[in-house]
Amino acid sequence: MRKQFLNLLNILIFTGIKLSYQKVMKKIVLLFLAMSIAACAQEKSIRISVTNTSNEIRKDEIVELSSNIVEKFKQKSFIVTDSKGLQVPYQITYDHKLIFPTTVNAKSSTLYTIAAGKPDVFKKVVCGKHYPERIDDIAWENNRIAFRTYGPALQKSGEKAYGCDIWVKCIAEPVVDLRYNLELGAQTKAKLAELNKTDKKAAQQFAESVSYHNDHGNGLDYYKVGPTLGAGTTALMDGDSIVYPYCYSTYKILDNGPLRFTVKLTYNPITIGNNSKIIETRTISLDYGSQLNKVTVSYANLTKSTPILTGIVIHSPSLDLQADANAGYITYADPVDKVNGQIFVGAVFTKKIESAKPVLFSTKEKVQRDADGHVAALSHYTPGSKYIYYAGAGWSKYGFKDSTEWNKYIRTFAQHLKQPLIIKIAK
Repeated sequence: MRKQFLNLLNILIFTGIKLSYQKVMKKIVLLFLAMSIAACAQEKSIRISVTNTSNEIRKDEIVELSSNIVEKFKQKSFIVTDSKGLQVPYQITYDHKLIFPTTVNAKSSTLYTIAAGKPDVFKKVVCGKHYPERIDDIAWENNRIAFRTYGPALQKSGEKAYGCDIWVKCIAEPVVDLRYNLELGAQTKAKLAELNKTDKKAAQQFAESVSYHNDHGNGLDYYKVGPTLGAGTTALMDGDSIVYPYCYSTYKILDNGPLRFTVKLTYNPITIGNNSKIIETRTISLDYGSQLNKVTVSYANLTKSTPILTGIVIHSPSLDLQADANAGYITYADPVDKVNGQIFVGAVFTKKIESAKPVLFSTKEKVQRDADGHVAALSHYTPGSKYIYYAGAGWSKYGFKDSTEWNKYIRTFAQHLKQPLIIKIAK
């Protein structure tokens, strides 16, 4: 391009003897712009190098690039291919990132290519939805695990449920919508109403047969949240007391697959001391292949540094847990259910936390909350900042034989946060 530009520039200057200086310069600028646009239009592909400097394989990990990188293509569609030339799924997120999954061996690099083309249709396995028919639940899932949080209708009912819930699954395909429809769909409700008129026992048996609290071959909901922080929810502290966040007030789904689900939740004002106007905003993202949500929490109208706690509810005094402030994670293994197996829960922190330990309830509070306490990570929240961490779960019937395997997953996740994949545009 440089050689072509100089040749044309010489011609323009030679023929521009009879023109004014201003006209010559104007033509030079226009010529340069035209050639620059033409060069961009001729861009055929961009190669992306992904390097893993760690000692473990990084499998199905989502990488992020600025979506501006694909603006070089004038076509409306493009494809992402791996080193074998096979297409991989991608997504443009609400915050203008191009994301796609990568697998890179230890101490290795791999190349991906972005080029104009028609992308294949990939299955949507990361998704979520608002369920007004189930008291304003918002539930979401990926190919590994599912979660839900509670909304205004539940709070209005008076039921106490503060934390994030876990729905275990054992297939990669979406199951949440299927479960809600099976238990709460119009056909189910009609049949249940009819049976209740004639045979109460048969109605009860039918209700159990469609309940998502029973495993129909793809997993179930049997995690117990109650009036606790559940599966790694965060709350501010007022002295030694947890100021439990109730159900969300408003929501906005920002991403809905195929590789990332993101929802932004806003909560009603809470009171700490004399301040009754503190409003939490919580953004939750779940990526393909991950057991853990990325959670970003901030508080408006908070005027001073305040203690903050992330907790996983303890349902048994056996305390099968790990709490390591230096490594930046907490884990807990729920009691084994003889029929449904065992749920494992964990949280990993992006910044150093002050302490990590089990915090047990008093005898009275154990009865009130039907739990023994929390595995807690404690720190301080600075007004105007973002508190970012990861929290999620695994199941003994889908990838984790026992708490040893789960704890290893959490430790490795924490290590990988400190040693991210290196992404560069390859020449």
